Order: sequence, then C-alpha cells, then structure tokens
Amino acid sequence: MLAYVLRRLAHGVVVVLGVLLFLFVLFFAVVDPDDIARRALGEKALPEVLEQWKANHGYDKPLWPWQDVRDNMLFEHFRSMLTFDFGRSDADDVRISDRLRQGFGPSLALTVPMFVMGVILGIVFSLFVAFFRDTYIDTMGVFLCVLAMSVSILLYIIGAQYLIAKLLRWFPISGFDPEPSVVARFLWLPVLVGIAQGLGSEVRFYRTVFVEESHRDYVRTARAKGAGELRIMARHVLQNAMIPILTRVVLAIPFLFTGSLLLESFFGIPGLGSLTVDAINGNDFSTLRTMVYIGSLLFILGQIATDVSYSLVDPRVRLE
Repeated sequence: MLAYVLRRLAHGVVVVLGVLLFLFVLFFAVVDPDDIARRALGEKALPEVLEQWKANHGYDKPLWPWQDVRDNMLFEHFRSMLTFDFGRSDADDVRISDRLRQGFGPSLALTVPMFVMGVILGIVFSLFVAFFRDTYIDTMGVFLCVLAMSVSILLYIIGAQYLIAKLLRWFPISGFDPEPSVVARFLWLPVLVGIAQGLGSEVRFYRTVFVEESHRDYVRTARAKGAGELRIMARHVLQNAMIPILTRVVLAIPFLFTGSLLLESFFGIPGLGSLTVDAINGNDFSTLRTMVYIGSLLFILGQIATDVSYSLVDPRVRLE
C-alpha cells in the first residue's frame, strides 16, 4: 500500500504543477497587470500610483524566465504557491494567510455538522426507502428526491429565511457570532438549509446502491438461510455498499475546509466560501488564485484518501 500511496502522491505533484501553470496563464499571461491594478485602485488612478501598486504586489516583473532568469513572475508564482506564502490581497493588502486562518473556523463550524448530519440522514432514509422497494413508499420516496433535487438552493435559502427566520423568528436571518454560547443559534438555519438541499440527491444515490446490492447472490443466500429483511439491509447490504458510499463521502471531506459559497454569502458567515465570493466580486485575483490552488490540493488528497479507504473497508481490495 505504501508504494501505491507514494506513486499516487507523485502523480498528484504532477497534477499540482499543471494546475499552477494553468493558474499562471489564466491570472498573469491572459490578464494584463495594468488591468489588475486599475481594478484594485480605480480607473482614475494616476500612472505612478499604478506602477507603485504593481511593484508592491510583484506585478512589475517579467512574465517568463527567458525574459529574466533570476527575477520573473513564473518562478515567483510557483515559489509562493508551493511554500504556501500567498502574499497579500489585491483588494486591501491584508495577508491572505491571515484571512485563511480567520475563515477556517466559521467554515468548519458550518460544513462539518451539515456534512455529518446529511450523511447519517441520507443513509437512514435510503435504507428505509430501499427496504420498501417496489412499493408505493419507494415510488413516493424517489419522486420526493427528484423534486428536492429540482429546486434551486436559492429557493431553499430565501424560503427558510422568510418562513423560519422572519415569520416564525426561530433563528436569525443572517449573521455570525463566534461566542460558543450563541454560535449555534446562527448556524442552525444554514445547516438545516444545506441538509435539506442535498438530502434529495444523497437519498437517491444511496437508495440506488442499496437496491442494487439487495439483488446480489449473497442476499439471496441470506434469505434462504432465514435471515430477516431488516437484518439483511442493516448488516449485509449496508456493509457491502460501503465502497460507493465512501467514494462519495471521503471525496467530500477535504472540501469541508473551503466552506459553502452560497450559504456563507446569504447568511453572513465569514468563512472561506464567503472569502471566495468577496474575491470574485472585488476582483481580488491573488485571493481567488489561492482559493483555486487550495481547492485543487484538497481534491487530490481526497482522491488518494478515497482509494486508501477502499482497502480499509473491503479486504478484497488490494492497492498495488
């Protein structure tokens, strides 16, 4: 397994270098540094102010190594990203690493309970629907899942803010307070919205996996030996369906750190998702470049963790 993990890590390094090269072309070679400076300072900024701003942010260097071997933007881009020295924001000169540290907590406070509760409810409801497969309960369950998947998350957010927060006044409409005694009050509504929005696709996916497993030979053998249907679903079907479940679950775990773009923006949670949206709206290219890079790293780590988890839950899987 160690050799396989090392080989996957080596492949991941190649992918990361390719992502960094793509980001450099997208954010430096395609976009003129003068345009970046004007968007940060305004169209009426004086030329000398623009030049000083570019010098402060490293946008005044030559792009390619053949223009200047020792001091060029390509080398600086790779160096800063690979050493996690992300520099300062184009919008307000605040260190990006400080913004990341400030945003990790609120993002995880939102995404972790939403993820854990969503997975548990998705598996439980899926087992319930699959238990009554080929009945009206199964048909109604699939219909409700498709209906839930067809509704935009914006409708969930606006509807919850209006009905639950404004009319019923159970939770605040938006805002965030890190104080432990009140933070849950600000998080319950976005967590419930996130669970409701994703539950339809989760149940539909897991239900398909469970129904497929329920037609396997080992299930027919268990029935022939007199095992009850509830025991078959809870013990045999669930255990043998762990690989497709892990593929969905483990791959999603790294992205818990990047937060939720829409939920954080609409509910005023100062996490990494909100940071990304603010970077897009404010033309903050350095912050946006950093978030894309972090997302690619998390995706690669998630892929490797998914492969390793296969061998942990299924002894038939051998990583070579």
